[in-house]
Amino acid sequence: MPALPVASACPIALTASERERLKKMAYGHKTEHRLRQRAQVVLHAARNRSNARIARETGLHLDTVRTWRGRFAAHRLTALGDRKRSGRPAAFTPLQSAQVRALACQLPAESGTPLSRWSAPELAREVVARAIAGAISASTVRRWLKQDALKPWQYQSWIFIAGPAFRSKAERVLDLYARTWDGEWLSADEYVISADEKTSIQARCRCHPTLAPGQARAMRVNHTYGRGGALAYLAAYDVHRAKVFGRCEARTGITPFMALVAQVMTQEPYASAKRVFWVVDNGSSHRGKKAADRLRAAYPNAVLVHTPVHASWLNQVEIYFSVVQRKVVTPNDFTDLNEVGDRLRAFEDRYNATAQPFQWKFTTSDLDDLLARLDRHTADHPEESSAAPAA
Repeated sequence: MPALPVASACPIALTASERERLKKMAYGHKTEHRLRQRAQVVLHAARNRSNARIARETGLHLDTVRTWRGRFAAHRLTALGDRKRSGRPAAFTPLQSAQVRALACQLPAESGTPLSRWSAPELAREVVARAIAGAISASTVRRWLKQDALKPWQYQSWIFIAGPAFRSKAERVLDLYARTWDGEWLSADEYVISADEKTSIQARCRCHPTLAPGQARAMRVNHTYGRGGALAYLAAYDVHRAKVFGRCEARTGITPFMALVAQVMTQEPYASAKRVFWVVDNGSSHRGKKAADRLRAAYPNAVLVHTPVHASWLNQVEIYFSVVQRKVVTPNDFTDLNEVGDRLRAFEDRYNATAQPFQWKFTTSDLDDLLARLDRHTADHPEESSAAPAA
């Protein structure tokens, strides 16, 4: 009988760019195994090797080699990927997916649901309750939300700028940080002090001793404790010299604050300084024109500068307080208030020995950008700001 004809292997000729792409696919560490094998088949074929030899060298079946060699010859690099398959019919329609996303963008209270915010399981339950779908899993809801970067279980707090003359007050503070006042540079004998109070630092005596950290073990602090009272920590921070002056008081008020001012203003270089600017918020200890007059009457070279209302974040001493909270107060384990005070005073000395001025980067230009964004938001969403006091 006559011999059956043998189909010849498809010849492969690569361009320089195709060869480079195939080499990255064949030898790349992050390439999928199946794509690496297909790229190796094509590279072998480009060297005019037979399908049988390629099968032996790659460990693939002869029909597999023949398939990918033929597909590349017909459609080039795009043919090395998997073809679309019909697969299982979709369980949900695009409309149902859109309705779930829209529901996630609504507050639960708007639909009478007694929740503060949505979670994936709660959304899945609500979808079924509203007959949007007969049944749906939380993982499906989570996957849909992830596609649009929706995270209804997270939240951020915000506040409308409600204080009068917000920009002018904030600008004065930012100018002081940049060592200017009323458009003029501060001289060498002018200083900027940022001051505030950290209230209710408690002395919690743990019922069992705190255990030191060890290998593969974090520090362990007993949950139960006895209360030993609370104190207020007042601090004044020299913005440009990175020096802290602090004191502990039983409570806040005008008298404790003026004691802090006296602690600073009775020592050099502040006692003989030309001007000492005190940046404070609008707390009851130093609020309004009376506080400014009281400070100037006691120390004529002292100038009280208030931050805008609800803008304590402009006060640099708050950064120092955050350091104290992380490094000194937390976890709270003190036998009594004397130990709290001793720890705070010892930390002041430690901090002053190595401190550098904070790298304050928020400028008046950033302030203008912030206010412009708020104005645009208010114009686009008038219903959100209708209940807020005018700035």
